[in-house]
Amino acid sequence: MIKDDLMVGRMSSNHVRPTECDQNAPVTFSLSRERVDLWKVRLDQPETVLRLFENTLAIEESERASRFHFERDQRHFTAARAQLRMILSRYVGVDAAALVFADGPYGKPVLATPSAPALKFNLSHSGGLALVAVACDREVGVDIEEMRPLEDAEKVAEQFFSARENAELRALPEQTRLEAFYGCWTLKEAYVKGTGGGLGIATDSFDVAFLRGEPVRLRNVEGRPEEASRWSLVGLAPTDGFAGAVAVEGHDWTLAWRELDLGGR
Repeated sequence: MIKDDLMVGRMSSNHVRPTECDQNAPVTFSLSRERVDLWKVRLDQPETVLRLFENTLAIEESERASRFHFERDQRHFTAARAQLRMILSRYVGVDAAALVFADGPYGKPVLATPSAPALKFNLSHSGGLALVAVACDREVGVDIEEMRPLEDAEKVAEQFFSARENAELRALPEQTRLEAFYGCWTLKEAYVKGTGGGLGIATDSFDVAFLRGEPVRLRNVEGRPEEASRWSLVGLAPTDGFAGAVAVEGHDWTLAWRELDLGGR
């Protein structure tokens, strides 16, 4: 069953939350350049569903799952990859198990499916949740993080955040710093994943606006002044205890929350 949320205007708030979903949404989705679909996916699934998921994966995906040390991580990887396949299959009209992935520039996954040359997507998972962003003919990146206490958050920020971001973080009241840390982190990760740059982009070489009370945005990219106007950033609140963000190429788009509900399987 597909749950389909109403359209949420881009940049409407610092942290966009999913609202009530329509459970009578169609099963097949069309791609639209003016819309970015954001899917919230639950990774803790019963054994019967997990067995179905395992049958959906390619051999190399199953091998990757088996290399995780902890069983919980194996299950979450399997659930994330299988549901990514299920979601993408709705757009391209190909069975989920038949989808073939390839590495694009800098290793960012792409679909090697002739019927979906314009489809762009990105996956992120943390804890028991995942987000899948789907766009048409524009790059997209997404990140989700479970907001666990971090004793070394300040040291992590010093290593990965810009000087301006660190100064803004240190100026906040101590009780609000952890949430702000995750807000900044997810925005930066979403942008890096959107560009496909991966380890080739130094995360301290660009600034994001992440403080509450100001619109989130990409402020500056060292050596690339055009980047700030080329990307949109949106902070997300997927559910309590989680932070998220999506980065989308361009500004002429709206965001639609969707949820893959497996209760009808």
